Amino acid sequence: MRPTRTQGAAIAAVALALLFAGGAVTVATGGEEKPPTPSSDSADAGFAREMAVHHQQAVEMSFIVRDRTRDEDVRRLAYDIANTQANQRGMMLGWLDLWGLPKTVSGVAPMTWMGMGGSGDPGDLDGALMPGMATNTQLNELRQASGREAEVLYLKLMTEHHRGGVHMAEGCVQKCTVDTVRNLSQGMVDSQQSEIRLMTDMLNKRRG
Repeated sequence: MRPTRTQGAAIAAVALALLFAGGAVTVATGGEEKPPTPSSDSADAGFAREMAVHHQQAVEMSFIVRDRTRDEDVRRLAYDIANTQANQRGMMLGWLDLWGLPKTVSGVAPMTWMGMGGSGDPGDLDGALMPGMATNTQLNELRQASGREAEVLYLKLMTEHHRGGVHMAEGCVQKCTVDTVRNLSQGMVDSQQSEIRLMTDMLNKRRG
């Protein structure tokens, strides 16, 4: 029986999602086996869930500083970070959909997939659920700042955010088993380390 138009569109969507995730799309023919789907408690799934949350805060901070300064260098950096991390977040949430796994899991401490899950109340963390994340208090400070004060605070917060992101991505490079997930995480390590160096230079100029 020939596939319907709806079925054909669904197949195409899955293929495109895999392609944009950075993996080679292989048409299953001749009895070729598909790669195993990660389990919900795997490093791949944990990384995808938690880095999506981590990235969302970076996007939020970047939009905040965009409206708090007129400095073109900071606004350009914020745009690049927001655009890159929003796209990567979409990829990671797309993987969870393709794997048929939930985007959130209750009762599991953050960073458990890296062997770092704590037993404390997440509410005590003031919103900083994972390494490098800004607290709700710090985000409010950024919202209230303007001009050079906002630029410096953003650069400090985003530098720490990137350092935490690099730590998480390096953990995935070591623990994740799906090639497309490891490839993206290694790309995060490389790009965010480069941006840390750039932000360090930008901070030094504003302190001079």
